[in-house]
Amino acid sequence: MELTTLLPKIVADNKLHAKWLNTLSLMENTGARKISASEDPVTVTYIILKHAAEEHRHAFYLKKQIEKTGDNQCPTYANEYLVAPASSKYYLNVLDVEVSRYLKKKLNLSGAELRFAAYLLVTYAIEVRADELYPIYQQALDNAGSKVNVKSIILEEEGHLEEMINQLHHFSPDWQTHADKAVEIESRLFNEWVNALATEFAA
Repeated sequence: MELTTLLPKIVADNKLHAKWLNTLSLMENTGARKISASEDPVTVTYIILKHAAEEHRHAFYLKKQIEKTGDNQCPTYANEYLVAPASSKYYLNVLDVEVSRYLKKKLNLSGAELRFAAYLLVTYAIEVRADELYPIYQQALDNAGSKVNVKSIILEEEGHLEEMINQLHHFSPDWQTHADKAVEIESRLFNEWVNALATEFAA
């Protein structure tokens, strides 16, 4: 099943919609924490700090949007307040592990260099995904006349993608090859996540 089919069903059910928003909030928060974890305590740049701060803000903003569904029953990121909790929690972690493994093998990186390179590629792949996912979600919200909206996130994610491409240019002349590999890994994991969502809703 495609997200374009799933999202109208999610938006139409307030309880499900609240859990969906909470799940997106969890994923943004996981991303923000991963960015912070990859920071070098000395050489961390303005762009990385900005990016981590904005991802944290997205997590907070999505959490706040839950109020507009009329269902305030998602106080934490515990499994019962998420959609497809196992897949949702593992998706970013597995992406990180697989991209890191690829970088170790392909570029022989380790330590701080590996952490930074993984941050660049994982974040790039996630931003490519966000640029696709949030507009589809916004369309479903508009179609349903929902009070929830993610337009501010869409604008910031577009900016993030440009920033990641700029950083990748400095990282490697062959950055596109590595970025394509990260996107390939992410696409597989994302499809598994969407399938997990569809299975949960079917049940």
